[in-house]
Amino acid sequence: MSWRADILTLFPEMFPGPLGLSLAGRGLRDGLWSLSAHDIRDHAKDSHRSVDDTPFGGGAGMVLRPDVVDAAVGAALVEAPGRPVIYLTPRGRLLNQALVRDLAAGQGVVLLCGRYEGVDQRVIEARGMLEISIGDYVLSGGELAVLTLLDACVRLLPGVMGAAESAAEESHGAEGLLEYPQFTRPAEWAGRAVPEVLLSGHHAAIAAWRRAESETITKERRPDLWARHETERGGEGAIAGHPAAA
Repeated sequence: MSWRADILTLFPEMFPGPLGLSLAGRGLRDGLWSLSAHDIRDHAKDSHRSVDDTPFGGGAGMVLRPDVVDAAVGAALVEAPGRPVIYLTPRGRLLNQALVRDLAAGQGVVLLCGRYEGVDQRVIEARGMLEISIGDYVLSGGELAVLTLLDACVRLLPGVMGAAESAAEESHGAEGLLEYPQFTRPAEWAGRAVPEVLLSGHHAAIAAWRRAESETITKERRPDLWARHETERGGEGAIAGHPAAA
């Protein structure tokens, strides 16, 4: 069975969107993964197809009802009940490449797109939803966050990218470092030359240059990633019998 994504949204027409193009779209057409977008309103219980109500305790906006959301989740899980149910929310765990790899290695995902002021907490807890954020900012709804998460996961599925080494060497790769600079023809452009080492054909020297550039860029631009990388590298040394420096 291929990796399956079921999306619960008030705007199913937003999908597959860009996921229907390029590598993800080709994988979708080839059956390497599948996507179904479900309208949450289909599970409303009244003639007006109401899915939200005012928050207890007062406040602006509306909240998605737990009974409606629960019915939508239950229907989506019928085909593949073992998949995680993910709610995209700014308060969630930050999406990173390690989490993407874990999700891509499973059977697929059920993704809930929030709207308005959010979702009733009771259904989040009852369904054991994994809350995920794609960054420290607020969107109008979870749909764009879902597209981001799915693009990151789908490209790791077998056969989608084609060259497995491409995924391993790119930004936020296996070692958690940012990607080194890339260059192509012409060797000189607008008075700027490609670094000589990349023209040398010396593979070990090129690898060392790329590693050094990745480390420098990560230190300068993402000190949080660099600190995590140093911690993990130190831990690996200790496991191998070489205690990490204090």
